Parts: sequence; C-alpha cells; structure tokens
Amino acid sequence: MRHLIYILFALLTLSACSEQSSPEEQAAKAAQSYYQLLVNGQTAEFLQAKIGSDSLPEGYRMQLQQMYEQYVSDLRAKHEGVNKVVVSENVARRDSTLQLTYTFLMLCFGDSTQEEITVPMVEQNGVWKMK
Repeated sequence: MRHLIYILFALLTLSACSEQSSPEEQAAKAAQSYYQLLVNGQTAEFLQAKIGSDSLPEGYRMQLQQMYEQYVSDLRAKHEGVNKVVVSENVARRDSTLQLTYTFLMLCFGDSTQEEITVPMVEQNGVWKMK
C-alpha cells in the first residue's frame, strides 16, 4: 500500500515538472489526490499522506482510520457519497511564515450539493503532505 503512495508522489512530481506548475498548483493537485484516496475508502493511504503519520502509535493510527471510515460513511448517508473531488477555483494561498500552502477543494456530492474545504499542505523533501 505504501508503494502506491510513493508511485502517486512520483507521478505527481513528474507531471508537475513537465508542466512547470506553481507550488500552489502542485499542492492543490496533491491534496485532490489524497482526498480521492479517502473517498475511495483507502483510509490507510490517506493517513500516510499526512505529515508526521509515520511516527503515530499503532493504536492511535487505527483510531484515526476508523474515524476516516466513519466520516466517509456519514457522507454516504447524508449526501449519497462523494462523486468527485476537484480543485476549487479559489487560488491556493501560500503562508511563508508558517511554511504552509492552503489549498481549496470542492467535494461534489451525490445529492448534487457541493462543499468547499481548505486543506493546509506542507512540502517535505519535495513531497506535498497534508498538515
């Protein structure tokens, strides 16, 4: 499973290099791919995309995964699930003081409603991770 994340990172990095996209765009695309993992039920991979997740105690890691599963289940019950995750038209904001880039995603639900969320991202060793 971790190999899938690393392959995803490599693909994102390669595509980012070839397109000459800004750091804000790279962060937004990474956030989009991570939330797509969550929507697809890949909670372990979603958790791995968070900064510092590799140092979490196993019990806490399991609790977080269960919480993510419950969140996705609630979205299915309340909004008929998430049909797609898209990068919002709002421009990502970079906070150089905190070394964060705030990205904006639009969750498009099955009941035709939408919700815009903010995902703080941080670059670590050339890889964008969720804060």
